[in-house]
Order: sequence, then structure tokens, then C-alpha cells
Amino acid sequence: MSDLNVVSISEAKLPAEPFVARHLIDGDWRQSADGSTFDRVSPSHGSVVTKAAKGGARDVDAAVSAARLAFDKGRWSRTSGKERATLLLKIADLIDRERERIAYWETLESGKPISQAMAEIEGASDIWRFAASLARTMHGESYNSLGSDMLGLVLKEPVGVVSIITPWNFPFLIVSQKLPFALAAGCTVVIKPSEMTPATTVILGELCIEAGIPAGVVNIVLGYGDPVGTAMTADKRVDMVTFTGSTGVGKAIVKAAAGTLKKVSLELGGKNPQVIFPDADLESAVDAVVFGVYFNAGECCNSGSRIIVHEDIAEAFLKATVDLSRKVPFGDPLDPSTKVGAIITPDHQSKIDKYVRDAADAGATVHLGGEALTVPGLAGQFYQPTIVADVKSDMPIAREEVFGPVLSVLTFKTLDEAIELVNDADYGLSAGVWSENVHTCLEFARRAHAGTVWTNTWMDGFAEMPFGGVKESGQGRELGKYGLDEFLEAKTVTMRIGKTRAPWVA
Repeated sequence: MSDLNVVSISEAKLPAEPFVARHLIDGDWRQSADGSTFDRVSPSHGSVVTKAAKGGARDVDAAVSAARLAFDKGRWSRTSGKERATLLLKIADLIDRERERIAYWETLESGKPISQAMAEIEGASDIWRFAASLARTMHGESYNSLGSDMLGLVLKEPVGVVSIITPWNFPFLIVSQKLPFALAAGCTVVIKPSEMTPATTVILGELCIEAGIPAGVVNIVLGYGDPVGTAMTADKRVDMVTFTGSTGVGKAIVKAAAGTLKKVSLELGGKNPQVIFPDADLESAVDAVVFGVYFNAGECCNSGSRIIVHEDIAEAFLKATVDLSRKVPFGDPLDPSTKVGAIITPDHQSKIDKYVRDAADAGATVHLGGEALTVPGLAGQFYQPTIVADVKSDMPIAREEVFGPVLSVLTFKTLDEAIELVNDADYGLSAGVWSENVHTCLEFARRAHAGTVWTNTWMDGFAEMPFGGVKESGQGRELGKYGLDEFLEAKTVTMRIGKTRAPWVA
């Protein structure tokens, strides 16, 4: 461990008192109906940082009732695009105002570096502004080609009440990939953040109220997947569920929603490959690989956790990746110089470690890391930057989502072999290719089974570009105009002009 870049505890201080998080229901902040609460312990500092209301079925019922009434009464759905856009822009401005506060609590709850959290909050406000533009430009279609006596219209209408269920790894960014698009469409919502990261969603609720969102339009229920998420999914008054998280939970949501045939949008797991050809800019590729696997401690659905390197350069590329990995600052998330923080829970750290140990037992070689990381002065859980080579494509570490700072290295000889390795996966969220040959990049982009393909870069994202996966990485899309479409239904209106309809019965 001595040759790793470890950032010890900084001078930044923990809060004097934990954050107090309550439900937001029909415009009011409420404790749970039964008075239950739960604590969130910081994964980096080992102390309680949040005390939250623990929701149950009655809290979900109240929140869904409020969202249903607000939608049916038209408090939001019948407002103009201009009115909705104006409030979304106000929220974006408030997010910018509160960026440091939001980033601070997200860092404490999630363990991510505060500099990363700050950048994510900045990106979130940009998404809100983009969604506001969609609220004003949303439109349907007209068909003036059906004959002189007919006119066809296609109206775009909000789907209704939406349950939004978000994960712990990017709590503020991901709710901002869903909520502003649902609001731009005219929907009302009930949100359940992860029980591990409730604070920043509660802060967002405060900003929605301050901006002037009507009561019942945005509701938040805190607590655990069972019973809160389960009730939000199965309730027949809910018209749609949008969920980001594990593939296993996504499958359970589909089953639960099947009883009412509600719309479901899912952004799930990934086992994302980067393929490196000999003609690539290898220095840039090494840096992108290191970024892709350690960003957010690898707890990222888009983590570049699987690289497939041409055998002619595999040895040199592996050495360069190990050398650069040693320079990445791991440690105290409250220190602005830290790039990789804590692992979300002790149980998850054990899961990560088991993947590495099982791979080593099966014949893989651990070239770096492979065990817990001790950060002086901190009581939380951290994991070393880890690189595992000599990996076979059938090993769990090469096929399953490790969700930690662990890189699996495979090799290939030909483009066809690389594509076969890329597509031999249950997931299909994203993939990357590194080559100076544009023909190689284009062929890869067309043949890779993934919702996003990056060429000579990794994890660049924009509010204008849709995001989502294929296969077991999910269904539906977020961001871009496609992100708005998820929350809309098409309604056909067929109009006859004049008394031109011929009688059916003479």
C-alpha cells in the first residue's frame, strides 16, 4: 500500500448535527405515519450524518394520493409550457446557489469526493435548464394529407403520476435525469431516493417548494425498497415507474408493475468494455481506462470495468495502466484533492473483495491492489485500486458487475474477436473503442450491442444526448428529447370537416 497515493483525513469538518430528512407530501414536510426513523452512517467517516423518516405503506398512500389529485385537478398538467419552463429554470438557479451544500451532504452520505460531487451538481443544473427548453418546444403532429374532409392530429400528453426510484451512487444527478423531464411533460411524481443517500433529494424538494412548484406535484417518501419502493411500483394510481439501479431489482419492478400494466423505464447495470487497438493514442487511452474504472470508486453503471486490449500491446498497456493507477489519489472524500473515496457499505466492500479473490483462485493474476485500503484518520471502508489480468471471458469478474475499483483485462487478436468478446455479455449499457482508424471506430460502433458507444473517449455526457441500455442494462432512455418522450403518451385525434360522412345504413 505504501506506493499508492493515499489522502489522509483533511481539515474539513463533519457536521455538528446530522441532517434531518423528512417526507415531502402534498407540499408539507412530515414524519412517518408510525414515527419510525433510520440513521445513515457516513461510509468514509463512520459516524451518523443523517437521521431520516422511515416510510411505510401509509406514507406512500398519502404521497400517491396527493400526486394523483394534483394531476387530475390539472395543477401542473394543464399549465403552459412557458409556465413549467419558468419554474424549472428557477430550480436550476437554486441548485447553483446551493451547490456547495448539496455536494457536502452527498459526499458525507455516499463517500464520493467532494470535488466530483461539486461537478455533478453543476451538471445537474444544466440538465434542468435543458429540460426547461423541452417544456417550451414540446409539440405533436398534424396530418393534412388524409383527404379534403379530414384532419388528423397527434397530441402529446403527460403519462400521469410517475414513481421515481433512484440509487445511492449518483443520488442528485440521477434524480435530475428524471424529475425535470417528468415535470416538463406535465407529470406529477412520487420520489424514493436510496435509503443510503436521502439528504440531497430532500434538499431538492426544498428547492422545488421555494421555486413555486404546486403542492402535490413533487412528493418524496424516504425509506427502504420494501415496503416503500414496492408500494410505489404496485399502486394502480401510479401510471409509470422509472428506476435506476441493479438489474435484479429492475426485474422485480417489471414483475410488480405487470399487475397494472403501467409503463416502466429502467436504467440498470453494465459490464462495459473498452477495446484498445495498437494504433490508438495509448497515453490518452491509459488515462481514460484509469478514469473509467476508478471514477466514483467504480460504483458506476458506466464503469469501464472490462478492457479488451490487442495482444501486441497488452503487456505494455497493462504496465502503463498499473503505473498510472498508483498515482490516483484515494482517500478522504472531504479533501478537494481526492479523486476516489469510500465504498458505500462494508457488505459491498466484501462483495468486491470476493470477486477479486475468486478470480485469483481461478487463475487470474492480480497486478495491483486486491484488498482493503487503510486511510489514516478515517473509520470508513475503502478499497485499493485493483487490476486483474489473465482473465478468462467466463469468469464472474469478467461477466458480472463488480461495482468497485476493479479492472479486468482481456486480450484479442482481430476486430471480429473483439466484437465477440464485447457482445458476449448479458449487459449492453455502453462500450468504447480506441483507434486512430475511423473505419475501425465506425464498424465497432455499428456492431457493438450497447446503448452508448464512445470512440477515443470515455464517459463524456451531454444533456442533449440520450442515455440508456439494451439487453439486461434496461429499457427506455433518459436525457435528450428521448428523455421527455418517456413521460408522454401519444393521443390520436381524427377530425371530420363538414357533414361529409357517408351513412353506414341507407
